[in-house]
Amino acid sequence: MVNGAQTGHGSEAEPVLISLTAPARRSLVRGLVCDTGSGAQAGVPRLSADRPDAEIADFLAGIVHTDTGFVARTDSGERALAIVAATVAALCGEDIRLALARPDIAFLTALKPPAVEALRGVLLAIETEAAEAAEAVIGALTVLDVG
Repeated sequence: MVNGAQTGHGSEAEPVLISLTAPARRSLVRGLVCDTGSGAQAGVPRLSADRPDAEIADFLAGIVHTDTGFVARTDSGERALAIVAATVAALCGEDIRLALARPDIAFLTALKPPAVEALRGVLLAIETEAAEAAEAVIGALTVLDVG
């Protein structure tokens, strides 16, 4: 008996040990950059990161409320970083245009796993044309790779 209840086998109940380790954090950027045309299915919206900030902000304000996600296209590492920051801002209800102009690296690297998952569920990929352009994009984005 344990606490007045039958244990079923006439012996003392033994504790069950379980692991309570936190799940691995998904990277903000690992696997995000790819060749043009390979980021997602054909029907997924594409956004040129070279468009004016106002147009990008309007696009992001709407796309974060859909279930399709989107793919950004750019050959600029700086612009890729701005798109990541602006997408997070759109998801958080923050100033998208400010995030495009001045990405907050400290804020981005401090995102909790659910926020990272939300970002990666909306920003499906960043497509780029050439290998050297991809290296520039990845180089700019590695500042975010803390996971």
